[in-house]
Amino acid sequence: MKGKLFLIPTTLGDTEIDQVIPNNIQQLIPDIKHFIVENIRTTRRYLKKVNQDINIDELTFYELNKHTSPKDISTYLDAITDHDMGIISEAGCPGVADPGADVVKIAHTKNIQVVPLVGPSSILLSLMASGFNGQNFAFNGYLPIPSDERSKKIKHLDHRSLSEGQTQMFIETPFRNMKMLEDLLQNCSPATKLCIAADITLESEYIKTMSVQAWKNNLPDLHKRPAIFLIHREK
Repeated sequence: MKGKLFLIPTTLGDTEIDQVIPNNIQQLIPDIKHFIVENIRTTRRYLKKVNQDINIDELTFYELNKHTSPKDISTYLDAITDHDMGIISEAGCPGVADPGADVVKIAHTKNIQVVPLVGPSSILLSLMASGFNGQNFAFNGYLPIPSDERSKKIKHLDHRSLSEGQTQMFIETPFRNMKMLEDLLQNCSPATKLCIAADITLESEYIKTMSVQAWKNNLPDLHKRPAIFLIHREK
């Protein structure tokens, strides 16, 4: 019988496993011996946190990141003819803003059953907590780095939010968060609502929504903190 491809969630940071990973998933993980992962080292640590009795040396890992060639990716599912396999992202849910989507796409072409498992998603958790439109939203990933291109993109997203009522979401590399915040305050309308969600599910979790104008006098310290930015502008 052909195995299944399980999309296994992981924590968003140094959080207790029981707080964010359902018990049925913790029980499932030790039965899987083949994993497609973004980072082998951090995945090993995660698996040991899930279950100390897991024998890491018995497992087979296939690394999937920006350096992995399409040729290698196409072979990763060969072992699934005999075994179940799991995909584990670096944080959160695999396949969402994550290279695991490339493997899932191949799995569908091979008629392999894909099983998504419940776990923390910073995208959905931040949207839930923002107070913004949860029926019409877009996750835009990373915005352009060059200042002129970024300013143009922010203004476009701000206008789109106003014209379509659509919540716009994006992220930045943690060490550039403060520059992102500065650019948002400069290029969004003062009336635009901005939600900043940092360290989601951690003890230091910070989620707050205010107008762009109000944020200008209340800048949080976001340096090196995983964060998602959301904007929404009503007519």
